[in-house]
Amino acid sequence: MTARIRLAHEGDADAIASIYAPSVDATAVSFETVAPDRQEMARRVSRTMQALPWLVCDLGEQVAGYAYAARHNERSAYQWSVNTSVYIDARFQRRGVGRGLYLSLFAILAAQGYVNAYAGITLPNPGSVGLHESMGFEEVGVYRNVGFKFGAWHDVGWWQLALREHEKSPRAPIDLAAVVGQSGWDALLARGEPVITASSPTSTR
Repeated sequence: MTARIRLAHEGDADAIASIYAPSVDATAVSFETVAPDRQEMARRVSRTMQALPWLVCDLGEQVAGYAYAARHNERSAYQWSVNTSVYIDARFQRRGVGRGLYLSLFAILAAQGYVNAYAGITLPNPGSVGLHESMGFEEVGVYRNVGFKFGAWHDVGWWQLALREHEKSPRAPIDLAAVVGQSGWDALLARGEPVITASSPTSTR
């Protein structure tokens, strides 16, 4: 079984929805309360990739996980900052899939000209905190009791990663399509593949 990181497409919507649903239905990891269906996921993938990357990792014939970026805020002074998320199929955890997806995602975002990446994590979540801090994210603060789900209030911690140097006069980031057409695109996309262990998935028993 080989690992491959690639751009998502609408045909991945079923797999993406299946990976995401447990975070909505059974945990407070996501603050959504109704898991999006295939059609909604296809719409989200299409909308995101008008400007920003949405990646999936294939292990053999299966989608093992996905990662994507979204604008941090719509106001123009925030244009160099993005929020990032990564979700892994429970059968493929502890294989380096999250780390590999993030390495490719960050390489592409830096090539686009983005400078800051942020991750919001519902607390407690030591696995997600550990992954993000291993990637170089630093904690910047906590929103206390910001979300109510499953009968309880939840904190969300925020972590930040510098994707590239903070220049005095940064150029505006470019859309994803412009980076896809550049030489070196394949290397950016494959940046995280070497860290993924392409072996049999862990048992869920």
